[in-house]
Amino acid sequence: MKKFDRALLPEAPDLSFEAALWGKGLQWVAGVDEAGRGALAGPVAAGAAILPAGGQTAAALSGLKDSKLLSPAERAYWREKLHDLAFDFSVGFASNQEIDELGILPATRLAIVRAIAGLQTRPQHLLVDYLALPEVAIPQTPLVKGDARSLSIAAAAVLAKTARDALMCEFALEYPEYGFELHKGYATVAHRRAIGRLGECPLHRKSFQYSQLD
Repeated sequence: MKKFDRALLPEAPDLSFEAALWGKGLQWVAGVDEAGRGALAGPVAAGAAILPAGGQTAAALSGLKDSKLLSPAERAYWREKLHDLAFDFSVGFASNQEIDELGILPATRLAIVRAIAGLQTRPQHLLVDYLALPEVAIPQTPLVKGDARSLSIAAAAVLAKTARDALMCEFALEYPEYGFELHKGYATVAHRRAIGRLGECPLHRKSFQYSQLD
């Protein structure tokens, strides 16, 4: 992948990459991104989103940006908006057991493959946040900081993040001592202290190395 000058990042993601592909007659362009890759517990999630071709899409998604820069309430808003607006979308997961067995990068790609397989429309091209997907026989463009450059990737990131967060809140009911509803499995001080006090639960990624605080 070519080195990208981050000074060239746009103020907000747009449809430049999508429009170039639409102009070539490729109507079904899917953005792909993941969530939860760096967490200590729970699955990794991947989203895939096909946005409608045309100028009205950019106006409808004005304000959507990198999911990490959005508040939980903003992500929830965009999730509902995308459910209504997207031509097609899907979310796939790879479990913490699959992460331990395969490694985090192969498991992330597995979640992406599952998200793409969940689409009702087969994409003609993929816009992927950074990763290359050799196991997917669809033309693709990996983009550094893709969720800050492509609205399709930003949409996929929001869908992946909100779906994973909702799942971790469900897990919090099963393992209430760990506070998964608060940190979603990431390596916060409170989470690491809970691990140090309680040990690991079945959701924890055994292959990850981390400090256990008192």
